[in-house]
Amino acid sequence: MKVGILMSRARAEEKLLVKEFERRRVDHEIIDDRKLIMHMEQPVRRWDVILERSIQHSRALHALRVFEDWGIPTVNSYHTADICGSKLLTTSALLRAGVPVPRTNIAYTEESALAAIEEMGYPCVLKPVIGSWGRMISRINDRDAAEAVIEHKSNLGNFLHSIYYIQEYIKKPGRDIRSFVVGDETICAIYRTSAHWITNTARGGEATNCPVTPEIDELSRQAAQAVGGGIVAVDILEDEDRGLLVNEVNYTMEYRNSIHTTGVDIPVRVVDYVIAVGNGEA
Repeated sequence: MKVGILMSRARAEEKLLVKEFERRRVDHEIIDDRKLIMHMEQPVRRWDVILERSIQHSRALHALRVFEDWGIPTVNSYHTADICGSKLLTTSALLRAGVPVPRTNIAYTEESALAAIEEMGYPCVLKPVIGSWGRMISRINDRDAAEAVIEHKSNLGNFLHSIYYIQEYIKKPGRDIRSFVVGDETICAIYRTSAHWITNTARGGEATNCPVTPEIDELSRQAAQAVGGGIVAVDILEDEDRGLLVNEVNYTMEYRNSIHTTGVDIPVRVVDYVIAVGNGEA
């Protein structure tokens, strides 16, 4: 078997994965997406499976499309990447599958966005449709803030900022939950705790172990299946009235802060799954 690892640069996660492939003596090749040239009409099939670890969503998504067109299985699939890369598409998929999510409004103009925010009520959260690491997420506390943020977004120039994704603000207990799903199994979960309302570990949130209860397990697997399955991280919010709500699903998950925290060797589980996909067993 030969594994192609599509990446932008070697972060801690990629180094751990490469180390595990080396430990098992699995033939592998790093594919730098910054240098990759794909002749679409000339398939290259020297890999049995592609593990996608790109930082940039656009590169990942379009490369996965071509790899799959060439008949090479990918982890994750183009379908999963396409859905998880957009908060709107993720919410849509979760709702179709009956997975509980926060209330969400979508609007397409400055005027309708302001009306949608007023309808949602304050505070609420305005998010970019595509984005990660908690960047460009705004908590809107009043109309003045709404008008200012909407005007700012309207002047950024990117057409994606003309799609307004407005979500209710969930009063979290100072934390949220991130669970890790590999295939059909929720392998572990963490609490992400912060004094700030954004709890991402990339923004300073502290990771501690979260026991995988039957409820977390079932919800995580349902969410993973809704977006196409594979290897995903599911972000879960605890609502005092409705219980657990799925906020987002991430398809190129980071886990450096979760290995020692949970006691689960996540790179081992990821490599297990990649090899299974390459062998046609998953």
